[in-house]
Amino acid sequence: MSKRIFSGIQPTGIIHLGNYFGAIYNWLELQKEYDSIFSIVDLHALTVHQDPKKLNRNIYDLAKIYIASGLDPKKNIVFRQSDVKEHVELGWFLNCVTPIAELERMTQYKDKSEQHKQNVNSGLFTYPCLMAADILLYDTNVVPVGEDQLQHVELARTIAKKFNNLYGDVFILPEGKINKVSARLKGLDNPEKKMSKSATSENNYIALSDDSDLIRKKIKKAVTDSGTDIKFDPNKRPALANLMTIYHLVTGKEAPEIEKEFKGKGYGDFKSELAERVVEFVEPIQKKFNSISDKEIDSILADGAQRAKKLAEKKMEQVRKVIGL
Repeated sequence: MSKRIFSGIQPTGIIHLGNYFGAIYNWLELQKEYDSIFSIVDLHALTVHQDPKKLNRNIYDLAKIYIASGLDPKKNIVFRQSDVKEHVELGWFLNCVTPIAELERMTQYKDKSEQHKQNVNSGLFTYPCLMAADILLYDTNVVPVGEDQLQHVELARTIAKKFNNLYGDVFILPEGKINKVSARLKGLDNPEKKMSKSATSENNYIALSDDSDLIRKKIKKAVTDSGTDIKFDPNKRPALANLMTIYHLVTGKEAPEIEKEFKGKGYGDFKSELAERVVEFVEPIQKKFNSISDKEIDSILADGAQRAKKLAEKKMEQVRKVIGL
């Protein structure tokens, strides 16, 4: 039996190149070798207030991006988290065996509670328990995640161990898997921080929905370092290294090949060519995205939920039995 992966993205709006290469791009390869489950984790999005109409639209748009990018809903399970109620049920059971001290250690809780001081709710605090439920519910072996979520996967392992110690070997212990290159894309306007849709300026990121002119404009404005030659040096020239990483991701070319291609040329030539390569990369995704109807998404998500629920119900029968319910 092949190993299983589970991963998901919150439907909170814009999907940028950092999201794409940090998650979806990685999934495209993993779906070839793993039994794969990909979720739109809408319940997690509720830890910050969401406009209901926008949230609903974002769910459909994220599902379209999944499919437009090349995820196969027939080969994989693609579903909406809230359609499978067992996530919440298991999340509660795991809440009941998770020490508060473990949750207080979570870096993301500290960061987000600082960002959203007016809404530090219990959902934000216990978010890792629901994430652990997402993972453990499907006997997941491998969890492809960004670096900021690795701590949560490690906590899921800790929770699984504690539950198993209390009730027997119920859960598989998952392992986190980071795509090292694509997990470190930085902002176009600040190479010290990761690319983020919550950045103060939209010039920080390239969204998959950006049109060709906007992509060219953003890359032209991207910050660069001192020096004029095109050399990959993340320590001394992080801004250029970030742009070269994007070039590598959209073309498949390694740093030495890129350096050779732009030998004797400066930042202007490099940025101009990078913009065209990014446009060429996102246009097919945009075209496919625009061809998918909401009705098609309804069908895909309903089928995915049915298949996910079958697995979830089986696991929860086992969980309830060992607990004594």
